[in-house]
Amino acid sequence: MANRENSPVSSKGPNRPSPTQLKWLRRGLNEAGGKLPLFDESGRQVPAATVRACVAAGWAEPWFSNPLKPDWLICKLTDKGREMLERDGNSKNLVNHL
Repeated sequence: MANRENSPVSSKGPNRPSPTQLKWLRRGLNEAGGKLPLFDESGRQVPAATVRACVAAGWAEPWFSNPLKPDWLICKLTDKGREMLERDGNSKNLVNHL
């Protein structure tokens, strides 16, 4: 059975990120170029499944390769991801609807 946290589609509706995905994606809104973090606020690496699910949904895209850590997927928000987060003028409202 698939893990819903890392599935590209939330159980709350089509084309909606899970709370974990949403939290990660929102962090790119205030970063230069929409860069998404490799680590969460606690210093743990963001799960690769979360990153891949967001890329598969079109909310994030690979940005560049890290020659020192080729297994790390460095991503940035896409226009689609930014639009999804900024829908209704307040991305924080999305968390309340999930």
